Amino acid sequence: MDLPDFTELTIAELLATHSAVLDELRHRDVIRSKNNPTGDYSEWLVSTKLDLTLETNSVKGFDATDSHGLRYQIKGRRATPENKSTQLGVIRNLDGKDFDFLVAVIFDANWQVRYAAKIPYRIVPLLATYRPHVNGHILHLRPTVFDNPSVEDVSHELRN
Repeated sequence: MDLPDFTELTIAELLATHSAVLDELRHRDVIRSKNNPTGDYSEWLVSTKLDLTLETNSVKGFDATDSHGLRYQIKGRRATPENKSTQLGVIRNLDGKDFDFLVAVIFDANWQVRYAAKIPYRIVPLLATYRPHVNGHILHLRPTVFDNPSVEDVSHELRN
């Protein structure tokens, strides 16, 4: 795909292009908010590829359900050459057991799935660390997460 030469655009034109792209992604139901699109895109991709039903944004503690009523919290992170971090967004109220599975995705700078994991709730507390300053648990989705036999690699399902 040939992209325009962005170096020829003004700052205002670049920002307008960014807004137009976000508007089109919202129109296509890929993103659902005006926030950074990583979270919304992760939720859309995981729910689409794993045949889950997305909940409304107002539901706390989980993002989607499957046909058996199991609840899924979905987290995503876009790693770039400038920021290689695999730290996912804060998991709030982990003790509340609001979800049955955490599905986490690491994208590369071009939004391609590097790897993705389906983690049973009972394993999440073993991998995450409570941080009082954010009032929640932090999990880094490093490749070593897959060393746990209960963690399922769902990378292939999300790529196809």
